[in-house]
Amino acid sequence: PYITLKQDDEEDERQELEVLPTDNLLVVAKTEDEVSQLEIYVYDDSEENLYVHHDLMLPSFPLCLEWLDFPPISSPSAKTSPNGPAKQFGNYIAVGTMEPEIEIWSLDVVEAMYPDMVLGRPDKTAAHIPVPLGTGKKKRKKTKQRPSSSAHHVDAVLSLSWNKTHRNLLASASADRTVKIWDLTRDPTINGEGGEGEGALRSFDIHKDKVQAVHWNDKEPTVLLTGSYDRTVRTFDSRAPDAGVGAIVGADVEALRWDPWESHAFYVSLENGIVLNFDARTLPSDLSTPSPARFTLSAHDGAVSALDVNPHIPGCIATGGTDKVVKIWNINEDADLKKRQVSLVTSRDLGVGKIFTVAWSPDDPLTLAAAGSKAKLQVWDVGANAGARKALGPKIKAVGRELKEKEHGGVIGVATDDEDSSGDEGGGDDE
Repeated sequence: PYITLKQDDEEDERQELEVLPTDNLLVVAKTEDEVSQLEIYVYDDSEENLYVHHDLMLPSFPLCLEWLDFPPISSPSAKTSPNGPAKQFGNYIAVGTMEPEIEIWSLDVVEAMYPDMVLGRPDKTAAHIPVPLGTGKKKRKKTKQRPSSSAHHVDAVLSLSWNKTHRNLLASASADRTVKIWDLTRDPTINGEGGEGEGALRSFDIHKDKVQAVHWNDKEPTVLLTGSYDRTVRTFDSRAPDAGVGAIVGADVEALRWDPWESHAFYVSLENGIVLNFDARTLPSDLSTPSPARFTLSAHDGAVSALDVNPHIPGCIATGGTDKVVKIWNINEDADLKKRQVSLVTSRDLGVGKIFTVAWSPDDPLTLAAAGSKAKLQVWDVGANAGARKALGPKIKAVGRELKEKEHGGVIGVATDDEDSSGDEGGGDDE
């Protein structure tokens, strides 16, 4: 009646679950056949191997993810036990969905059934449920305006950003037009109909339409950058939001990133295929004042839905669009002309469909992950391209890094039953 694993089988299973210090983890949000889940991939750079380590079921359609290492107060890891003090670090993923709540899951637990923390309690956020008005005779029903709350979101969560300096803080942007800051050391339970109690730490109502993107400044850890469907970007100190500055960008914001090489500069990608670069120091507090970008890049045919700035190479960015192409750009400053020269290094259709996300590796300067509408994830070794090595090689050496020559190079994906072991295909939907 009992099934026991042989010692060899147990050892094999342990090795399959083991994550080595040299491995990279990629977390992917995926929806297929109305089933949503997180897939945790392991990428072994030395073996050029990518595989699914484990997955977690999600109760709602995922829209955004954010990794963090801070154990939330309601996490079992954050509690002191007889075996020792509470952990100060861990692997967690915050998930924003079509629901107003934010779930935080532990990535250190393989078969987790429930999130470690939920920000915005479902039993206290019934305001997000559309209520039909009228007699019901018309085919098209109107929905009741959702009353806003300073303590929780009342509509879908579109973007998340974790503060790497103040590690207990998480920022969220929502379709309810607000940006909120959450303190993960506080009890997330919301008390009262008005949302009073231990809800969001701060709430900012600075946009006139859905807030698509939010990003903390790593060098100025109290400063937030936000972008909205009201076609504006805003940057402000969370301690004094009324003193913020901004710019009108001319199209819906898709993504934005602070430049890690210039703490006052940031990139914004737009629905019309344009990428803009701004200097926050020159932006006005009054949006009616002209605020030209430092440079404008016509990047894609269609929306630039994905954007990331290389943390290893100054002036190197990756963009992805609904045109299904991922592009690598090189930005150089011309000292004589006092202008920035932008050139396309290389581009590639990675076979993942419309691009939803791109992300540079935290370890290797020219390794990039991308995922898209075909529910596929690919890891691209940009360094395998001769043009990329020529254009970016000097920059890599200038910052004290080495350009690794890999045996195969190119694109690494997850091999399926229909494919050979070369693995040119993968699985994934968002990062």
